[in-house]
Amino acid sequence: MNTKLSVNINKIATLRNSRGGDLPSVVEAAIRCQMYGAQGITVHPRPDERHIRYKDVKEIKPLITTEFNVEGNPKYDSFVQLVLDVKPHQVTLVPDSLDALTSNNGWDTISEKKYLTEIISEFKKAGIRTSIFLNPDVKLVSHAAETGADRIELYTEDYAKHFLINKKEAIKPYIETAIEALKFNLGINAGHDLSLLNLKYFAQKIPNLLEVSIGHALIADALYLGMEKTIQNYLAELK
Repeated sequence: MNTKLSVNINKIATLRNSRGGDLPSVVEAAIRCQMYGAQGITVHPRPDERHIRYKDVKEIKPLITTEFNVEGNPKYDSFVQLVLDVKPHQVTLVPDSLDALTSNNGWDTISEKKYLTEIISEFKKAGIRTSIFLNPDVKLVSHAAETGADRIELYTEDYAKHFLINKKEAIKPYIETAIEALKFNLGINAGHDLSLLNLKYFAQKIPNLLEVSIGHALIADALYLGMEKTIQNYLAELK
């Protein structure tokens, strides 16, 4: 089974917000991404709504015919309520601070285990699949499993950063973490700085990689290639 491609449309919202109004439309972007073959749509609303707004999430959900993945920090009550109201197919828990430019770390599933267990239970009662954003660290995996999470999302910035230097060493901790996750029946997602340059190698080496969430690089490529061609190119890398 091929790894699914979920397109993160946050950057579409960033462009819209820079001018005001509704151009480009994030709703239309979600529709088009699905039309062009994406198997999911990802959004990451933040409390300051500097890109995707809570209103966007509510408008997009009824139009999703594939899979809707909402990312964010559940320590903000407004995010938790949004997820419970919208009921996406998956919620990905990311411990980003309000002032973070982008996601920059995974959860410490040891020190945060009690909290994660409680919030994940709340989401699962609502029928929402849960995923924990995780650094590639084998010792965190068993604790992630103990929270009741369905999946982990491997935070791939370090892999992307070191890919051209030594791709075998760059991917090593990710392979080890994925193998450990399989022992605990955790599904494996991945995301952050994956691109046409490094995606194929990652997808080939990580066992049971279910889904990748890609936004920044994909939207940048679409400026040159067009959205349809870009999505097809990314799907080809995952075959």
